[in-house]
Amino acid sequence: MVTRAQAIAQLTAPGEPLELETTNLYGRQCRRFKNAPPTLRELFEQSRSDATFLVYQAQRYSFEQTYQISCAIGGLLVDEYGIGRGDRVAISMRNFPEWITAFMAVTSVGGIAVALNAMWQSDELEYGLSDSGAKVLFADQERLDRLAGGSDGLSTRVIAVRPTNTPPTGCAELGQLLADRPPRAMPAVALAPTDDALILYTSGSTGHPKGAVSCHLNVISALVSWELDAEAALLASGDDPPELEHQRATLLAVPLFHVTGSHAVFLHSFRQQRKIVSMYKWDPEAGAELIETERISSFIAPAAMTGDLVQTAQVSARDLSSLMVVGGGGAPRAPQQVRQIDASFRNALPGTGWGMTETNAIGTGIGGEDYLDRPDSSGRCSAVLDLRIVREDGTALPAGERGQLQVRGTSVIQGYWNRPDANAEAFAEDGWLRTGDVAYIDDEGFLFVVDRHKDLVIRGGENIGCGQVEAALLEHPMVLEAAVYAVPDDRLGEEVGATVYCTAVVDEQALRVFLASRLAKFEIPRYFSITADPLPRIASGKIFKRRLRDQAAARLTAGDSPS
Repeated sequence: MVTRAQAIAQLTAPGEPLELETTNLYGRQCRRFKNAPPTLRELFEQSRSDATFLVYQAQRYSFEQTYQISCAIGGLLVDEYGIGRGDRVAISMRNFPEWITAFMAVTSVGGIAVALNAMWQSDELEYGLSDSGAKVLFADQERLDRLAGGSDGLSTRVIAVRPTNTPPTGCAELGQLLADRPPRAMPAVALAPTDDALILYTSGSTGHPKGAVSCHLNVISALVSWELDAEAALLASGDDPPELEHQRATLLAVPLFHVTGSHAVFLHSFRQQRKIVSMYKWDPEAGAELIETERISSFIAPAAMTGDLVQTAQVSARDLSSLMVVGGGGAPRAPQQVRQIDASFRNALPGTGWGMTETNAIGTGIGGEDYLDRPDSSGRCSAVLDLRIVREDGTALPAGERGQLQVRGTSVIQGYWNRPDANAEAFAEDGWLRTGDVAYIDDEGFLFVVDRHKDLVIRGGENIGCGQVEAALLEHPMVLEAAVYAVPDDRLGEEVGATVYCTAVVDEQALRVFLASRLAKFEIPRYFSITADPLPRIASGKIFKRRLRDQAAARLTAGDSPS
């Protein structure tokens, strides 16, 4: 038996497969895995096999078949669309197989994959395309419909994926484009680990979402970090690796445009040779059926979805014994659900972690008995990252004291796309990223996140910028002031609440209709409080949002509607 720290030191020592070495990334001294694939392209090439990789409804693809399709798309992008190193290619669709093959193709030919939020409405999609300067967009029918009749100023060329209607003029259909193309190798391109590979948009406390830019090394470091955590936990436990009679498999029910879906589920499956079973949309009963029939061994999702599965498991006759891990991501889990996971599945242990889009999903991790003993903790730090808790003036705090959580290391992005202002706000000296979370780290190195500075609502793992929702509300001619805040919710963790000061009587349903064309559905407030009085303010003149939030939460606790 060894400690976790001893296990990590042993596994990352010189000559070991997971050896760590020091490198310079973005002018910062970091730790990287010496033997990891240098780029995503190498990751995909090294993982080719006849094992099943992707299952979507009746369709099944091996790792090799998926790779060959990505080669065809890569050739198409280079030959017909002129995509080269640094060109942005956007993807916006359901979790279809084409999302995965398009991503593999784009990042293999040197492009930057722009994973747009598929729940965005027309204005938001147009913003993402314009802000990123995407030359090409892969879009399914729902996204095509939202873009129809949109801005004529966009120069993005669109490729339709699984269209159910005739694509608009100038929009090609992917299946037809690939139908007559002979098999070919992936187009040759010289890639470096520090080349940009991915842009993921993340909501901030004000204004438009920001594009977090990750290089290949950022992403690969996160993926191999999870491998190290798993091997270290096994070594520290003294147990033998579990022997399975079937292929490891994971259920993909979270969107691929989030790091939980793209990294923890999709990209983390290559080196494990893990089968991915993708769902069109989340349905707990259908998920339980897939767990049984496909022998799913892991399910990683926000607390709302894992809570749904717990409830289904408690009443279902399905055989869910193949499930070994129920992981979390995107939002914290209530301690009660941690214990319910342990009690509801024969072999599955609960796990979770803390991470951000800006850290490529890693940060801390916790699982098994550690998690059951500390259900409100987010775990201990990844070996390629450093954490610290600081005062407002930036000085470090000792163990046990609450302050601002900061992180730095190999998986942390260089910055945001074309946003030097956001970079200056987010990064402190020496590459430390200000996370916006209030936390403490105990004497054993376990992280506990207790609050956050950022003005965000985290609804089922979706970050919602309060400022963006307030700006949309203030476009209404009758709304003079608006305050948006988080309201507790048993299933989703938080819901969106809003208090608005109006010049005349306004029906809350009318406000929702007004917002429907301006915000994604999940961003529209569920709870409204409409008042004819100006909103309360603090001494600085800012709206006293904490009071409004506490009042709404108190009404909910009392069983009243916040409306």
